[in-house]
Amino acid sequence: MRAPLIGTNRLPGLRMSPVFDSYWRLAAERQLIFFNRIEGKGWPWTQDAILLRHKFTNAYRASDRVSQYLIRDVIYGDGFSEDPQEVVFRILLFKLFNKIETWQLLVEVLGPPSWKDFSIKRYSNVLGKALAEGRRIYSAAYIIPPVRGAGESKHVGHLHLIRQMMDDDLGARAQDTNSLSELFWLLKSYPSIGDFIAYQFAIDINYSNVVDHSESEFVVAGPGARDGLSKCFSNHADFPPEALIEFMVDRQELEFERLGISFRSLWGRRLQLIDCQNLFCEVSKYSRVAHPEVKGVAGRTRIKQIFRASVKPLQPWYPPKWGLNTMLPTVPSYVESQQGSFML
Repeated sequence: MRAPLIGTNRLPGLRMSPVFDSYWRLAAERQLIFFNRIEGKGWPWTQDAILLRHKFTNAYRASDRVSQYLIRDVIYGDGFSEDPQEVVFRILLFKLFNKIETWQLLVEVLGPPSWKDFSIKRYSNVLGKALAEGRRIYSAAYIIPPVRGAGESKHVGHLHLIRQMMDDDLGARAQDTNSLSELFWLLKSYPSIGDFIAYQFAIDINYSNVVDHSESEFVVAGPGARDGLSKCFSNHADFPPEALIEFMVDRQELEFERLGISFRSLWGRRLQLIDCQNLFCEVSKYSRVAHPEVKGVAGRTRIKQIFRASVKPLQPWYPPKWGLNTMLPTVPSYVESQQGSFML
């Protein structure tokens, strides 16, 4: 077990395991894969055998495939209303299912989703038919509990939840929030929206122009992150999980320098609290292979998700208010290989 690092007076007595260093190496290597791909470099994009075989999310949450679709096609999609109520409606409709194919199905059958034309019956008919055909309408990334007392199928209950939130003028109420934490508590006040989901939804709404809160002001540690925390810090239980995530954000440049790692940030944007939270989830998975001797609180020993090939070129796009889109490279010719490619 390593001794505490110099300069950790903020959390005295904090003890790091070998997984702590792997956290930073994983962040840098996954970000290198991202840049290698968007710059059109040939396969393989990494020499890390674990990253070559298994699926891991990006170092930055906003760079992931579903977040990218939400930002580009749902929030800022061509022809969509910029009215806060409509923007929040689209975000909630997309995120309650969190599945691109479900959104595309609704658009195909019903046209561009709009709160002005929202009908629980019409939407539930489309989703119910898809379920009857054996199609999945929810993502497995995280589970949103059914609405208690709805008395109907899960998706109908969630459609009623959207109506309840919109009837409460959630768009305007979100605009009135002064911080990410205030937005979190507003979302958490609704049925079936627990701490982790409320935080994720707050981050998603914050991608839009409805609000503009700092991502480094507030964080909630999800179950996967808590497992990663338990692997990185042998005495993790002595500290609030959110304080440990804040510690990572504060020390990122120092840790990369200590390890001799050249980390390519997102065009000058540092890892935010949401990103470091997500990276704890990813190092929880990564360590099952890299550090099988380090047992986390979840007790999992295998990485289930194998990467699948993506046939689309990668051109990221971020909330315009971040000022990153003018820095993006032009789309390179797509590099294919018989071994497949990493998804965004």
